[in-house]
Amino acid sequence: MENNKRLDLSYTQMKWDTAFKRILIFISGILLVLVVGILITLIIQSMPSIKALGIKYLWGKVWDPVSNIYGAYPFLIGTLLTSFTALIISIPFSIAIGIYLGEYNTKGWLSNLLKNTIELIAAVPSIIYGFWALFVLVPIIRTFETKIGVQPYGVGVFTSSIVLAVMIIPYAASLGTSLIRMVPSPLKEGAYALGATRFEVIRSVILPYTRSGLFAGILLSLGRALGETMAVTMLIGNTSAIADSFKNIFFGPGNTMASVIANEFAEADHTLYFSALIELGLVLFFVTVIINLIGKRIITKYTNN
Repeated sequence: MENNKRLDLSYTQMKWDTAFKRILIFISGILLVLVVGILITLIIQSMPSIKALGIKYLWGKVWDPVSNIYGAYPFLIGTLLTSFTALIISIPFSIAIGIYLGEYNTKGWLSNLLKNTIELIAAVPSIIYGFWALFVLVPIIRTFETKIGVQPYGVGVFTSSIVLAVMIIPYAASLGTSLIRMVPSPLKEGAYALGATRFEVIRSVILPYTRSGLFAGILLSLGRALGETMAVTMLIGNTSAIADSFKNIFFGPGNTMASVIANEFAEADHTLYFSALIELGLVLFFVTVIINLIGKRIITKYTNN
């Protein structure tokens, strides 16, 4: 009797395990179908633009819907410039926060306050950041631009990058904090036993141990920056013209793919204009995928090493 009960229990557990596995496969399949469906939809809706403009759409420097001339190059440059500038600004803050909360101050009211503040930064809607920057940051940037001898627009790529940096800090910082707290104690204690200082432990033990995870957090932040719309739309200046120098491109007004779509989608009054905007979304989709694939390859290389 006992053997039969054990067999029945084992059979029931196997059934539940099989059912649970099938549910996970089904959910994963839904996500895959969703991503493929989004890609197919973008391609289908972009076909009129792809057929009419061809590959020159990617490096065309003029965007003039009135004349039916569409070039995505200014928006591609604006997207990459704002995103990577924001990433460069945010990395030192993200890693510093992760080290402080994960190694120096893991408990206590100050640690909890900083952790809650970081979570709050991630939860604030992007349009709120846009309003704050318009009233507080833009006048400061305008004064700074006057001192360095560039046109004092206030709004532009640089302003958008600063706000984006603030917005993406919590993603890498939160993941970095969790990873640093998960570093095995014997590794750190062994380094301390050999006479290493805390700085040397962080540099030679903690950061190498968590580097793949830290890079994953940075990659997550970059993905967030690439797709940001409202704050960038409010602050970037929304111009399709390309400046004549890097200083003017960096400090002057510009546009990103997401901001162009947000600004002009409701005004697309004919098929080619509408399709060209959808193709911008398709380009943004592929840019995000390519950057993520490159990042995953780097993470795999770090993990194997």
